[in-house]
Amino acid sequence: MNKDRTENNGRFRPVSRRRFVQGMAAGGALAALRWASWPAFGETLPHTPSILEGNHFELTIDTLPVNFTGRHATAIAVNGSVPGPTLKWREGEEVTIAVTNRLKTSTSIHWHGVRLPADMDGVPGLSFAGIPAGETFVYRIPVVQNGTYWYHSHSGFQEQSGLAGALMIEPRGKDPVEFDREYTVLLADWTDTNPESVFRNLKMSSDYYNYHRTTLSGFASEAKEKGFGRTVYERLTWARMNMSPNDIADVSGATYTYLLNGNAPGTNWTGLFQSGERVRLRFINGSAMTFFDVRIPGLQMTVVQADGNDVEPVVVDEFRMGVAETYDVIVQPRDDTAYTIFAQSEDRTGFARGTLAPRQGMTAPVPPMDPRRRRTMADMGMTMADMSGVAGMDMSGTKQDAMPGMDMGQAKDGAMPLKAAGSQADAGKDNMPGMTPFPQPGPNTTPLIAAAGMAAMSENLKPSNPVKLHVGPQVVEVTAQPRAQLNDPGAGLSGNGRRVLTYADLRSRYRGVDGRPPTREIELHLTGNMERFIWGVNGQKFSNAEPLELKLGERVRIIFINDSMMEHPMHLHGVWSELENGHGEFNPYKHTLTVKPAERLSFLVSADTPGRWAFHCHLLYHLKAGMFRTVVIS
Repeated sequence: MNKDRTENNGRFRPVSRRRFVQGMAAGGALAALRWASWPAFGETLPHTPSILEGNHFELTIDTLPVNFTGRHATAIAVNGSVPGPTLKWREGEEVTIAVTNRLKTSTSIHWHGVRLPADMDGVPGLSFAGIPAGETFVYRIPVVQNGTYWYHSHSGFQEQSGLAGALMIEPRGKDPVEFDREYTVLLADWTDTNPESVFRNLKMSSDYYNYHRTTLSGFASEAKEKGFGRTVYERLTWARMNMSPNDIADVSGATYTYLLNGNAPGTNWTGLFQSGERVRLRFINGSAMTFFDVRIPGLQMTVVQADGNDVEPVVVDEFRMGVAETYDVIVQPRDDTAYTIFAQSEDRTGFARGTLAPRQGMTAPVPPMDPRRRRTMADMGMTMADMSGVAGMDMSGTKQDAMPGMDMGQAKDGAMPLKAAGSQADAGKDNMPGMTPFPQPGPNTTPLIAAAGMAAMSENLKPSNPVKLHVGPQVVEVTAQPRAQLNDPGAGLSGNGRRVLTYADLRSRYRGVDGRPPTREIELHLTGNMERFIWGVNGQKFSNAEPLELKLGERVRIIFINDSMMEHPMHLHGVWSELENGHGEFNPYKHTLTVKPAERLSFLVSADTPGRWAFHCHLLYHLKAGMFRTVVIS
């Protein structure tokens, strides 16, 4: 393969006829067949993505005939599969992935949550040029972490059309999570409609896919429950904001079919187990726009990992997955019976479904979906009365206690000399924060060795300047009283009779590696106009916004305030996001953070990897409508 190389940036010249034929055989052969000559992908037996292991991979991206809904459509597949094959890497190795583009347009693959050099991140126009039609690009990635992640296109709407897959990274040593067998469970939302048409429909009418309306008969029942005056006040308030309490999701089951490992609910993907085994399920929300509430009726789940990072085990009945989040759970079925994996959409317009069973062909009852919930004034943080009794913690202004024995030296512009951080093998070596990325917390990592003067540096924190927002075309509402909601499992989940995971439950299994306090804060408001389907940060769309500048090596607190009525799963490429949820040194490391309406949420960032990085809402159509920023670390 090296003999075809023409440049040093990983790009190859257009492939030879022989390699074209090989690529078609490996990944795109089905796409070349006519509808009448072969069943379309998804309309026959249940499908399980193949698992590819090693340190060199060849992936081919091409179109593929599919049928998930009873109608023929065209997806974008990886090696002839939707989702693409599951890749298995090993921590400590360097992997190469040769990606060949058989589409007629440019493509890309972003390695979601993976720490890597910026030019390997896979964001066209930001970190590389993309992969032109007919060409091959080779990603070279030193694997410095372990856990459950995923990959997807960052080009246009290709992610919505199926270009995604699971990624498992085995730890260098013994896995601290004990299990007998494992499955990846990748959830997705599929539409037969061209995603560009979906976006145009939302721009034309933001409730295009929302068939739930506020009615006169509903007014009567609301007035009976709440009182006439309050009902009138609330309806007028929603009207003034050009919002509807029924806006739970922008795109619904009106066009979506929800998939589990590329299988529609009726196809019923099945994972096998033997009684008493510890089964590890690696859940990945690989959808474009859908929050999933996941449970397995009859089985408790022990959450052991969040976004690729080990957490102290938490036993739950259910958890909500924001788009792009991953959760690893352990289940231990002991009966000779089948169990349904049930993932209902937040707006209760559909579900994905699979089965765990001791034998093929077994099924279990599919539970009814929960009642659909409406937004309330309390969700929007409108009044102090509505806010009373809401549990949560606001850690954004909390001073972090100095860790005993730390010696940080003198601070200058946030970049402080580092005595020791990283693995035990590296302990004691001189280092500078930002010159080498901090390692993922693990059993063999040690935190920063600490500081006289740490408390003083914490007191010298430079707070962010409050963002001044004004209601207008791009900002419909500014939350009067944003609040912490870390103990809230999410709209529609509180009080449902099940133990539901919250962000407050997530406690890292290992101490964080960078124990320095932040030296400055950045406040970011998540803003939008539902009626016009405009989304942005601090009242600005991406096209009008300047990059966020971070100094290499500095420690920063970023504060989200959600001034919209939608949840936003926010993803910062290139660095870890350390959620401030009250666990101090054991705050969880994540790559995607869901911010609820009217919520104030903060996290810490160590700007340890230089480059131009994407920072965006992972709801695909929100990203395309402007909720995207460039972060420059230099």
